[in-house]
Amino acid sequence: MIKTFNPDFEQDIREKLEQQGFMKLLGFDITKIEVGRIEGELALEEKHQQHKGFTHGGVIATLSDIVAGFAAASLVPKGASVVTAELKVSYFHPGVGEKLLAKGYVIKPGRRLHFCEAEIYVEKENNDPLLIAKATATMATITPGDIQRRD
Repeated sequence: MIKTFNPDFEQDIREKLEQQGFMKLLGFDITKIEVGRIEGELALEEKHQQHKGFTHGGVIATLSDIVAGFAAASLVPKGASVVTAELKVSYFHPGVGEKLLAKGYVIKPGRRLHFCEAEIYVEKENNDPLLIAKATATMATITPGDIQRRD
């Protein structure tokens, strides 16, 4: 069983989500926050499509990054954050439908690195959700002392 080092993880994640400008720009909403697991959805619009009408791969990669990252963020101590160290996305089907469902979860937590996965599904009218992409991600824990600004 995966455990958190922050009893206030849900509130802290909600505060961090408020600062996610790019997530808001896409229209992505988080629907579930649990220890080691995050889920969300995106109502698909024309602005999310590439030239053939499929969901753009960058949108899918971004959702994968968000849910995997916040799944890892649910585990770290208060005041710490996570950043993406590595992200690999495999695309199985074009994202054509009404909505994307994104699920991120921690596979192997660590002190400094968390190994995560994300699954992206497309929901079409009257059909079961279809898995269209799967991602693996390594998320690195950072603390305020780890960041040095270069001006």
